[in-house]
Amino acid sequence: MVNEFEIKKQICDIGKRIYNQGMVAANDGNISVKLNEHEFLCTPTGVSKGFMTPEYICKVDENGKVIQANPGFKPSSEIKMHMRVYKERPDVNSVVHAHPIYATSFAIAGIPLTQPIMPEAVIALGCVPIAEYGTPSTEEIPDAVSKYLQYFDAVLLANHGALTYSDTLLNAYHKMESVEFYAKLLFNSRLLGGPKELSEEQVQRLYEIRRQFGLKGKHPANICLNNKNGEKSCHNCGGGCHSEAKENTNADSDVIAEITKRVLEQLNK
Repeated sequence: MVNEFEIKKQICDIGKRIYNQGMVAANDGNISVKLNEHEFLCTPTGVSKGFMTPEYICKVDENGKVIQANPGFKPSSEIKMHMRVYKERPDVNSVVHAHPIYATSFAIAGIPLTQPIMPEAVIALGCVPIAEYGTPSTEEIPDAVSKYLQYFDAVLLANHGALTYSDTLLNAYHKMESVEFYAKLLFNSRLLGGPKELSEEQVQRLYEIRRQFGLKGKHPANICLNNKNGEKSCHNCGGGCHSEAKENTNADSDVIAEITKRVLEQLNK
């Protein structure tokens, strides 16, 4: 069994990764790891995730109350969000919150990541909906995230960032990387005239591959919020897993088309 000090070192390493990849700025973001049902390690508030050392890391209980923290350090104010994930997803052992540029841009624009554009994203991530806006450090964000926890392993936070969670710290981080990579590809493909999406049949075949692999976590291949309501799967719903998404997606496409047109006009002068 890995001891607490090693886990603290791993948290610091992941903190450096998200900082070095530009997924957070200044003191943004937070990371946590579940030790057992009553003890959790988490990053402190007010420090850069790129420059942490093990003594920075705090220990809290399932209510977010401090069990141990060195002088000058206290848990992130977002610990409530992490605790809600652990409470409602017993299979989760780590949570990562960051502000990756492309994914957060989609969150700000109100556009969920639902378009099936590459097999790896469909199999590994599923869809990434947007949880409604909530005031940081309050119960508003945990309440907004809660409704998506049983269906997805990654969620965009409206006007805020992204949240990923998994059975290990490394897997939770990898999901954050995948969300950002997916968002970047989707953004760039829209600039090139729009992505050519995989068909519903192709998506369903990829879902079957995921089921055959026996991959862990929540995913539309196993339980889909839309299918449960008798609608198309999330990957073919046109953003239906977020109530405002369809209208915003259409508006966004029009804006991108107009910008692209003007840029081409300038280049051809």
